[in-house]
Amino acid sequence: MSVLDMIAAGCLLAGALLALSAGIGLVRFRGTLERMHAGTKPQVLGVLLVLLALWLHRPSLAYVGPLLLVALSQVITVSVAAYMVARAANARQSSRDDTGLPPGH
Repeated sequence: MSVLDMIAAGCLLAGALLALSAGIGLVRFRGTLERMHAGTKPQVLGVLLVLLALWLHRPSLAYVGPLLLVALSQVITVSVAAYMVARAANARQSSRDDTGLPPGH
């Protein structure tokens, strides 16, 4: 086993652990913003580590383009989705009064 394979295995294991922690956070946290944080931060880093492990396993220029495309789309879509969830949660929270009921109830 070469050094690159060992580094790739470490990246793969770290990425899997981060993805697991994101899943546990989604189940355990109660609030929308807490769940959003758990579903975005460790999950994206975990995916990036797995992609790095894939490239380290077979380091060639043929794999760089598709892996970078996947990494870039992951970072962009997760950040946009988190922004939209935060906006929706903020709008929902601001439309409620102190009783927690929608206006008019």
